[in-house]
Amino acid sequence: MKPRLTRPIVLGAALAMGLLFGSCTPAATPTFFIPPTEAASLSMSTMSPTTPSPGLTAPATILPTVIVASPTPPCTNGLTYEADLTIPDGTNVAPGQIVDKQWRVRNSGTCNWDQRYRLKLISGDPMGANPLLPLYPARGGTEATVEIHFTAPQAPGLYECHWQAVDPDGQPFGHGFYMQISVTP
Repeated sequence: MKPRLTRPIVLGAALAMGLLFGSCTPAATPTFFIPPTEAASLSMSTMSPTTPSPGLTAPATILPTVIVASPTPPCTNGLTYEADLTIPDGTNVAPGQIVDKQWRVRNSGTCNWDQRYRLKLISGDPMGANPLLPLYPARGGTEATVEIHFTAPQAPGLYECHWQAVDPDGQPFGHGFYMQISVTP
């Protein structure tokens, strides 16, 4: 009589052989990642960034835009006399008469005249006008009307006064202009 242990031995042997023969099947060959390299016939400069290339992609490079701030050059002051609008030179006026003199001038500079700009009497009789007056505001390149109210002197004679524009620092600029009247009794 055979012992009963053979059946488990036979099963164990069959299992061992199955494992042994099962492991003899060829294993899959491992694949390793190899990064793409630039082919000798391709050049990055010939590739269109919108056309994808199989196997070869270049990351988009965004170059920073460098904006160099250039210093703003200082503005320039300028005043060009254009015309007398009222009271032509040598006009006869009565003693004590109010004279409304107007000139057309151009702001021929690039600075805008604001409340800091003035007209300054540089010579002659002020004829009752303040010797330092506000200059009419005007943007660079535009025309302006300068108006000063004078009072004719009481004594007969030829009277003249010269005016000059000055910047906020008190520096004169541009053409000067004048008014001339003849006081007659």
